[in-house]
Amino acid sequence: MSKRPSRSPSKPSRTPVDSRLDRIPLLNILSGKERERILHDLTESHYGKDEFIFREGDPAEYFHIVKEGTVKCITSSPGGKECALKMLLPGDLFCCDAAVFDDASHPGSAQPMGDVSILRLKKKTYFDLLRRNPDAAIEVIKYLGNRLRESQEKAKMLALGGADQRLAALLVDLAARSGVQEPHGIRLSVRITREDMANMVGTSTETAIRIMSRFKRDQLVAGTANRLVVRDLSGLKALASS
Repeated sequence: MSKRPSRSPSKPSRTPVDSRLDRIPLLNILSGKERERILHDLTESHYGKDEFIFREGDPAEYFHIVKEGTVKCITSSPGGKECALKMLLPGDLFCCDAAVFDDASHPGSAQPMGDVSILRLKKKTYFDLLRRNPDAAIEVIKYLGNRLRESQEKAKMLALGGADQRLAALLVDLAARSGVQEPHGIRLSVRITREDMANMVGTSTETAIRIMSRFKRDQLVAGTANRLVVRDLSGLKALASS
């Protein structure tokens, strides 16, 4: 896997994060007592673009939760070509599948797409939490079930869909997860470059640029990577399912 220059992430801190648990779907059902218990073990670290939260092959020792920012999970081919597996937004729990198993390693790398804040919790602490809270355990099962369904849908799309269908499906997903309704459409609150789009749908950057240009001509989307607006969500959904 190719190495990238990076700065060292900030030292993990145990700052009060109780109020922020309200925004994390898998933790917001905890009682006040459980929140106090988890505060002693929940740590927060900050990373910048081009750094790595963890690399492919590193030991999976923690559950990670995106608190602020956007993270992409990537893997690389033997030749060094990157493939973005998924994009993570605030509240998302990630690499939980690897962390479940003893002596497991991360199957891919996690890299910020800008400045991010990450909460971490040791495996033992998290498992103890779930044993004490059946409702939280059920939420985790639901979450993992949804993640499995999303992976199956993506595999199906990559195998059967064309590049335009895959890109339309990506934009529909981002609109649902990070969209902000505005007068002229749904603005994506995440910044995603054409290269990121290409990696996530398994095509070349040049092809992604051509497709996005066509989407703009057809008035499906508008704007740039810094402010991308979905103007016709129903049209993108129809294209993604065609």
